[in-house]
Amino acid sequence: MDLAERQALRRVAGLSTELEDVTEVEYRQLRLERVVLVGVWTSGTATDAENSLLELKLLAETAGSEVLEGLIQRRQKPDTATYIGSGKAQELADIVSATGADTVVCDGELSPGQLRQLEEIVKVKVIDRTMLILDIFAQHAKSREGKAQVELAQLNYLLPRLRGWGGNLSRQVGGRAAGGVGMGGRGPGETKIELDRRRIRERMAKLRRQIGGMTTARETKRSRRTQREVPAVAIAGYTNAGKSSLLNRLTGAGVLVEDSLFATLDPTVRRAHTPDGRLFTLADTVGFVRHLPHQLVEAFRSTLEEVADADLILHVVDGSHPDPESQLAAVREVIGDIEGARDIPEIVVINKADAADPVVLAQLTAKENHTVVVSARTGAGLDELRAVIERELPRFDQEVRLLVPYERGDLISRAHKEGEVLGVEHTGDGTVLHARVLPGLFAELERTAKPVETAV
Repeated sequence: MDLAERQALRRVAGLSTELEDVTEVEYRQLRLERVVLVGVWTSGTATDAENSLLELKLLAETAGSEVLEGLIQRRQKPDTATYIGSGKAQELADIVSATGADTVVCDGELSPGQLRQLEEIVKVKVIDRTMLILDIFAQHAKSREGKAQVELAQLNYLLPRLRGWGGNLSRQVGGRAAGGVGMGGRGPGETKIELDRRRIRERMAKLRRQIGGMTTARETKRSRRTQREVPAVAIAGYTNAGKSSLLNRLTGAGVLVEDSLFATLDPTVRRAHTPDGRLFTLADTVGFVRHLPHQLVEAFRSTLEEVADADLILHVVDGSHPDPESQLAAVREVIGDIEGARDIPEIVVINKADAADPVVLAQLTAKENHTVVVSARTGAGLDELRAVIERELPRFDQEVRLLVPYERGDLISRAHKEGEVLGVEHTGDGTVLHARVLPGLFAELERTAKPVETAV
């Protein structure tokens, strides 16, 4: 649970005044959207197509809907007019009518024309995978930066899909050559849609300026950590792979943990220590998914920079998933688009080992070079993960053995907090400190302390 949620008011069970007979006063129960899923299988095996539709089902349920049917069509490529073809679209309309569905969700990004024509045939709302993911992000965004990023991605998606009033507003025409209408037929034109477009562009420009200002604040915080020479570790991975659970296990961050897709969007940075006492930061990033909308990648670029500026990436993958290798490939595809992230060392953390098939774990371990098998729920394998992080992190510290005067006890305290103290000995002239410290503290110790060999 989120820390804020723990301190919030909680409902007491059994005190609801919900009416069972809806004819008494009003209908009070929340009615979930009833959806039918449609996918086009263009490549890969039938299992790959079914896994993709299963993931779409989880996305639809996360958005707050009830899935009634799931349909897959085998085609070389999606139909340019209706995505699944006119005949199959009519069959889909019959299924929607029989099941009583009110929404059709397509497993792909549809063009504005495909959305409009498919809606005209099935007579219910049609949305695509991109719109569904954007809706989930809008539900889960909590911070000011996250909300601005999601709104920018939504407006970017909506801009080419605006619809005008059609016949209600006549378009501007000329004489007979322009439309055969003649004099008196010149209408005011479809000005409303142009007005909407201008407002959307103005809002997008304002959001970009706001996100730019937030990016400056994030870079300032990051530069402070860099100045202190604190190594940075970023947790990246597929959504619902257990990134937040792993962060909580390693640092006690108290981040929201929930069995749903994209439960946490805002990046969280926490301090942690290696087994030998070295300080480093651990950042939890936004989750990835197959065919992640490019609008989101563009809008969340400032958040994804946490990955690019890291010294080490913990790539978390769900070991209990039917196809974990496709998760690895999808995440690496997005990370590859982030400037400077390709060359960062990567450790593949196979999570949920307590629920995974041992054969799948063995296959993943054999295929990937640097792997650690853990379970964030039970804590198994975390000690090995900490040891691997300690071995892979770059060392910025230097070993010192100096005599520190007693009046500079603050330097001894900083050595305990920021470095690795190997030994402390109290003498008549001061404290003999044997430690590994970062360059900033090393410079200050050299100015204040004396070498043990020359101390009188």
